[in-house]
Amino acid sequence: MIGDRRSAILEMIIDYYIKTGEPLGSNTLCSMLPYSISSATIRNEMAFLTGMGLLEQRHTSGGRVPTKNGYRYYVENIVKPNELTPYEKQQINEYLSVNASDPDRLLADASRLLSDITGCASFYSTVKDPLDCVQGVELIPAGNSRAMLVMLSVGGKIKSSVCRLNCPIDSEFKKAFYEITNLFFVGVPLGDINLSLIQSTAPMLGERVFDMLPILASLCSLCQEAGEGTLTVTGETKLLSQTELGQDVYKLLVLLAKKDKLEGLINDFIKMNSDTVLYIGDENPVYELKSTATAAARFTYNDIQTAALGIIGSLRIDYKTILPRVDYVFKTVATLLKEGGFRYE
Repeated sequence: MIGDRRSAILEMIIDYYIKTGEPLGSNTLCSMLPYSISSATIRNEMAFLTGMGLLEQRHTSGGRVPTKNGYRYYVENIVKPNELTPYEKQQINEYLSVNASDPDRLLADASRLLSDITGCASFYSTVKDPLDCVQGVELIPAGNSRAMLVMLSVGGKIKSSVCRLNCPIDSEFKKAFYEITNLFFVGVPLGDINLSLIQSTAPMLGERVFDMLPILASLCSLCQEAGEGTLTVTGETKLLSQTELGQDVYKLLVLLAKKDKLEGLINDFIKMNSDTVLYIGDENPVYELKSTATAAARFTYNDIQTAALGIIGSLRIDYKTILPRVDYVFKTVATLLKEGGFRYE
């Protein structure tokens, strides 16, 4: 620990830099302190903090700015979070409760919400699970020879599509459809459902095979889609307004567009013991993210499913305001995934 006075000085320098993007000099800092202290003493304290690696002086006659180590010390030892109001909590709860029973949509909603309330890029990822199986299939007639097909997996993934058929969707058709799906699809791993499986239904369907083919092909596509992991990034262009990223922003946008390195980072994080992580600067194992603050959370739900959710912003994010709101969203999503729609309080 560095003591109360040095902590106060470090906090003021970092808060000022986060707000303005400008270094803070000793004379300005002296006038901002609530107690009397000489500029010489301030300079000595700033020199000490610089020697500790918490501040740096980019120009000989300029003020000090925080280093990446300074941000870490600030987050762990100084920050007093700006807590959420009851109204903010209510707004977050209501927004996330809309799709609480559908994990994929819940994570997508949470990612959009995080980007909106932080001004950062956000992401969510669901990890491919080779053991996830079809739990049930529903066929809902929609008129004009159309029907909505809904597939639910054991892992809680819900996929749907609208199909057009060349025959009436009557009780006989529905009976044949459910017999086929219960026999050939329910309980089968999503990755094992393919065109070969559909072809194996032909002997049982007989003359109805051509009537049933469009709906079975659609079911196959839904299963393949549900069986793959996903990585979706939201709000990338918001990074362009974070001018402190400088030229690094273009490398960052390429990283987010290609996604392969980000996928690797998420997969490594998911294998860790921690449920949340905050990488600041060089702590980040991905080179393109070393000028950012990256926060992420890992979720396990339905016993077998794993997902991640997070934000990426500059080192100058408003930690006091952003971190408690990100944490609340993380906790809310974790509870909704675990309890199937119950609201986190």
